[in-house]
Amino acid sequence: MVHLTIDIGGKPGKDCRGFCSYCYFKHAKDVPPFGCRYCMPFKKGCEYCAKGVKEEYAGFYSLQDVADHFLADLQMVTGDITKITISGGGDPSCYPEFTPLIEILGSLNVPLHIGYTSGKGFDDAEIADFMIENNMKEVSFTVFASDPALRKEYMHDPTPQASLDVIERLAAKIDVYAALVILPDVNDGEVLWNTLAWLEKIGVKGVILMRFANRENQGLILDNAPVIENQRVHTVEEFRELVSEAAARFPNLRLSATPLYDPAFDSPFAIRNEPDLLGHLPRITGSVSVITGSIAAPYIAEILRSCGAPEGMVVPVDKEISCLITIDDLKKLDSSLLEKTVIIPGRAFVHDPEAESVLDRQVIRGPETLSADGETSMGMALTGVLTMEMEGFTHLIQLINQYGRTE
Repeated sequence: MVHLTIDIGGKPGKDCRGFCSYCYFKHAKDVPPFGCRYCMPFKKGCEYCAKGVKEEYAGFYSLQDVADHFLADLQMVTGDITKITISGGGDPSCYPEFTPLIEILGSLNVPLHIGYTSGKGFDDAEIADFMIENNMKEVSFTVFASDPALRKEYMHDPTPQASLDVIERLAAKIDVYAALVILPDVNDGEVLWNTLAWLEKIGVKGVILMRFANRENQGLILDNAPVIENQRVHTVEEFRELVSEAAARFPNLRLSATPLYDPAFDSPFAIRNEPDLLGHLPRITGSVSVITGSIAAPYIAEILRSCGAPEGMVVPVDKEISCLITIDDLKKLDSSLLEKTVIIPGRAFVHDPEAESVLDRQVIRGPETLSADGETSMGMALTGVLTMEMEGFTHLIQLINQYGRTE
């Protein structure tokens, strides 16, 4: 079983008919490389943390280049291809050669998947039928609202009704996952209930609600905050309550959210509700400081305490999202209060030698993930989520015991 990804290139804001009002990449600056888990110890910056995180493509790749890269990948495949995903920095719906690309890929008789599209490039609903005929099986589609006027205003979609018609036609035949970035007082409240009712009616496979980020500590690490001046943002607690109400109002709709939460599993960190599984995690025998984001911190602390961790082992930074922690977050910590060994999130945007210099501590990278966020858990069963968490926390505790101070 082989899953191939087709990279069509493209640049956010340029190759998508312009930024949506709320886009994460809006106002993004050319910031220096952050450092990350892929960097060499002697060099801060690599292709991923210098360019990949900013999606610095020059533009869409030509169809010839896309085909050449795909053929090169194809020659390395030894098993059966089970899915082909179309992705890139730009919006696939705006790819100039979208139709011939889909025809070429469709001729392979392999299920096709569009990893993300706003649909702003779809000006005619007939394109939905064309995609279905060419073996498109799954599309992740940003909706924002079922009200075309709101979609036009905030997504800058020149043909909003056509885009909504495409979603409806696709949802009737294939798996469509809808995404809604939630702006308080814009597309929450009654607007949200109307949108969810429409999505339920047309038969989408699932819906993910995405909390709008407008400040650096919420994840805008490209020196681009605020995205929208004077736009209110839901607190984490408000957003969780919104997700809970949405799930209660639409029990037949598979709904999850990021950064919190998936009502179907009470995840991320669903394992905290499973005492038998917690009892099978290793016991903690070492002392370290576990640095993480402010949202995950209380959940991680609760789980580690159940395994024997002392109070204060988990140290939150101001940044809400763990994998978006940068060196600036570590500089704000009082290193005198930290243990001699510090564990940072595996995906943090930090160069390890710089972290050790700033903290004057031994720095160890933890697991890349400890749980499944709403985008991931949407396609999982509870068993899969709990298995991921068992593996992640087992790895974390092993690192604590291996590198931690013992009495």
